[in-house]
Amino acid sequence: MIEPVIKWSGSKRSQANTILSFFPDSFNVYYEPFVGGGSIMGAVEPLNGVCGDVCKPLIDLWLEIKNNPSILADEYQTRWEKMQSDGYSVYYDIRDNFNKVKNPQDLLFLSRTCVNGLIRFNARGDFNNSLHYSRTGIKPERLRKVILEWSKRVQNVTFENGDYRITTQNAKKGDLVYLDPPYFHTKGRYSGNIDFEEFIAFLDDLNKREIRFLLSYDGIRGENDYTVRIPKELYKRHILIPSGKSTFRKVQDKKSEDVKESLYMNF
Repeated sequence: MIEPVIKWSGSKRSQANTILSFFPDSFNVYYEPFVGGGSIMGAVEPLNGVCGDVCKPLIDLWLEIKNNPSILADEYQTRWEKMQSDGYSVYYDIRDNFNKVKNPQDLLFLSRTCVNGLIRFNARGDFNNSLHYSRTGIKPERLRKVILEWSKRVQNVTFENGDYRITTQNAKKGDLVYLDPPYFHTKGRYSGNIDFEEFIAFLDDLNKREIRFLLSYDGIRGENDYTVRIPKELYKRHILIPSGKSTFRKVQDKKSEDVKESLYMNF
């Protein structure tokens, strides 16, 4: 599996090969309207793809990866070297600048030097994660290789900033839609939330248009079942895919729980 270029909440990197094993043998256009870090998109490497997200800075970053990979790598190197020479305050200067102008070059640097490498926005859309003081961030030479490899993989993808219904509005019979929306039980962790009833209506519409879809959604964590009641007439298969472990602290003990996430298919 290719190393991620963008780290995003809810990454399907650990599940990508399993999810792909359920893909149909052939399809026309590949749609992914909640692209995030693009783990599935990168694994598919579609010949014709349309991928989107409501988070504009994220889509702007994907466009830079696709169209200007060497310049993007140079911009990261400039920021990274400046922080090594001038100190930690550089990170916060760059964060302040990103929150003013929302440029993708700043976002990439922040995502690769912040705590746990995870992109976090507050309610105003400002990046609010702190610097990971004990790490220097991925080195420029290594990241350059990752960016260039991803750029090759997304050359046939059109990136769109917008709602999932807009991104998939041109989908037709013979196409394939992979959906990884903000999970029902994790509101607030993602950039943008969706109305459940509207999303159910959207799945119904895909069925009426005879468009195949795969949906990743809530599953099981330890002994807790978070599976969402999606109307059974909307899908033909529902499986649970192992996705590692989740650690949480109980009253006096730390317990490691196995996590399985749902995958629904209408074919």
